[in-house]
Amino acid sequence: MADNRLRATRRQRLMGAVIAFAMLGGAPALAADADGENDPLEPMNRYFFELNIFFDTILLKPVATWYDGVVPRPGRDGIRNFLDNLRSPVILANDLLQGEWDRAGTTASRFGINTTVGVLGLFDPASRWGMKQHSEDFGQTLAVWGTGEGPYLFLPVLGPAPPRDLTGFVVDQAFDPLTYIYWDRPKTVPVTRFVVNGVDQRARSLTTLDQIERTSVDYYATVRNLYRQSRANEISNGETDYDALPDIDYLTFDTNEPDTAGM
Repeated sequence: MADNRLRATRRQRLMGAVIAFAMLGGAPALAADADGENDPLEPMNRYFFELNIFFDTILLKPVATWYDGVVPRPGRDGIRNFLDNLRSPVILANDLLQGEWDRAGTTASRFGINTTVGVLGLFDPASRWGMKQHSEDFGQTLAVWGTGEGPYLFLPVLGPAPPRDLTGFVVDQAFDPLTYIYWDRPKTVPVTRFVVNGVDQRARSLTTLDQIERTSVDYYATVRNLYRQSRANEISNGETDYDALPDIDYLTFDTNEPDTAGM
């Protein structure tokens, strides 16, 4: 059981790292989708992908490296917890829209506990009390209700943004209470949160992404594939769809052993 939890945690960190890097800097991934299926805009997408890689090389990665070296681990964890807690209303709205009542209860409880006992979300006592964090967005909600991803699209800064997920990103802004709070400069807080989130995620993935880069062949094709895998995993809440697995009824296995009666 402990090994399963460890593997799940590592997989979630890897997926989150690559998606965060792709969002603000472009990233390699693990497995190629070489046939370009459902990617009619590939030339334009590749151009924007290269722009993001350039942006990461000259700005995002150096800033993330500095952040990782200067800010101590407890400080980085506090920032991560705070940012995650700010997103709770968006997660709650999508839990409810998906009919995930138990997960909605967990999200609401986490927000209440971490905002109070956790000092405005800087700490995460809810996780220690058995209420683990999860993430939802309106792109996932659309998928749950049967909306297809649409053609693959990669945008500057945002990274992978197929129509379904791009729509979800826009709608989620309407679910975010910070959207409706008056600021002297309306864009300052949302932009600051977006940038800090990107830098923090990139800092957490420095070693992982360097290792992936060394083993990647086609950055663009691999990040496209891993993005789709990650989104499928998020939409299914990490549950395996056994109906989608290949039919193995006709496979044979030669074990070099004689047939045994009763087998």
